[in-house]
Amino acid sequence: MNSMLKLQRHPANPLLYPNPFHEWEAKNVFNAAVTQHNGLFHMHFRAQGHDYVSRIGYAVSTDGLHWNRLEQPVLAPHNGRDDYRGVEDPRVTPLDGIFYMTYTAYGANSYFPMIARSENLITWEDVGPLERAENKDHILFPEKIGGRYVILHRRNRHIWIGFSHDLHNWDNHQILMPPRAENSWWDALSIGGNGLPIKTEFGWLLFYHGYSSVSDLTYRHSVALLDLEDPCKVIHRPIGNIMEPLETWELKGDVNRVIFSCSNNVVSDEVWFYYAGGDRLIGLATAKLADVIDYARHG
Repeated sequence: MNSMLKLQRHPANPLLYPNPFHEWEAKNVFNAAVTQHNGLFHMHFRAQGHDYVSRIGYAVSTDGLHWNRLEQPVLAPHNGRDDYRGVEDPRVTPLDGIFYMTYTAYGANSYFPMIARSENLITWEDVGPLERAENKDHILFPEKIGGRYVILHRRNRHIWIGFSHDLHNWDNHQILMPPRAENSWWDALSIGGNGLPIKTEFGWLLFYHGYSSVSDLTYRHSVALLDLEDPCKVIHRPIGNIMEPLETWELKGDVNRVIFSCSNNVVSDEVWFYYAGGDRLIGLATAKLADVIDYARHG
């Protein structure tokens, strides 16, 4: 029984750096979604130039470690004042032969959650917003449950869950997990989901992040286990965290003391946890899938 768990950083870290030759990604590359498809790893990453407008770039890899990227972003602001300040934090869900990207639109009226679709991972068209309200960290489940699409999102510092028949009209929104009330916990003030929930025989394995107070905006990460047939039910949520900023490039960056992940992939018998350090660089941490599941059940 695994009562403690820490993800192990990959020795090749960091894996992806800003490119000073491309204005749109010259400052920061971070918060990447990685999709495994047709024997390749496909990365969609948030990038900023010195204008601090976020765009989403694309890179491809045969091993998940060494990446070749396109010279231009695959998604940039395109909805006028609704997103002129950036498109942010992609998560990509393969579902029914289509790829769906959830991303945050940042514009004149703050930010709101968007959904887009693609058949090739390169060209994207908007499906529409989850809602036009301040909300982010929205993650579409990799399969329908009870014939409905299921999405996680973050309203007012909680992780919420919602349902839809058509990806346009969402209902039955409810709080899935709140921050912990005790100020001593690492996730006492705000929490949000990371990458796609992973289906296991014991439940949906959910990776999430949190921080404890306004004075300690250190982002840490852990896991929880949700019921397979009714993901509104949290089976277990360990007290501890499995990842926190330690390396210099994680502690000092464009935003200090932040590691943030939009992707947790199953690769062979491991979980590969792609994450950003300091909102500037992209790295990888890993653990045995069996160990993560054990921790999610008993930690």
